[in-house]
Amino acid sequence: MLTSTDKTKDKKTNLLISLAQLMAGDFSNQKQAFADAKNYAHIRIFFRPLPWEFFSGIGFYSEQVYDYDLWTPYRQGVHRLVDRGEDIYIENYSLKDAYLYAGAGHNREILETIPPDCIERRCNCSMVFKPEGNIWRGSVEPGNGCIIEKQGKQTYLISDVELTETTWVSWDRGMDINTHEQIWGSEAGALRFEKRESFAHELA
Repeated sequence: MLTSTDKTKDKKTNLLISLAQLMAGDFSNQKQAFADAKNYAHIRIFFRPLPWEFFSGIGFYSEQVYDYDLWTPYRQGVHRLVDRGEDIYIENYSLKDAYLYAGAGHNREILETIPPDCIERRCNCSMVFKPEGNIWRGSVEPGNGCIIEKQGKQTYLISDVELTETTWVSWDRGMDINTHEQIWGSEAGALRFEKRESFAHELA
């Protein structure tokens, strides 16, 4: 018979797995880009599950690329999912010599060559995800501490995500740390992706 503690653990584990299954995939904003090419490029986002041994838990490799050049990602990262009970905390890591692993989002063989010692924690840049019915909402951890230098200015990241079984909607913006004006990121609104392929079966 399950105790109340066991039931709490099961609920937490189910939340973690639920989010991981939704994240695991190849996403495209093709419809948005074709409808409004002036404001939106055609982008693909890959979230590919890492082998269990990488973190001794659930982790992802991610990359963002323009659809016309899948072998030259403009953003790559590694992410570790941590269960905190009422939310899922996703640690973000950068990759040393990231170019060595370009294409790992759509090529499993390359992904399996990524060693755990080639990553560095991006402090204050973790994401916090909470479920709201059939939707997961995520944002950068509080504090405006995720600092990114772009266009010669120090900016802090604001990132908002909405995730469902078939969609990924995200809006990343860099705000000047002094004036709080937007320096980079979409000014037209969120990027709206649809899942082309699920990688949930690759989760351990």
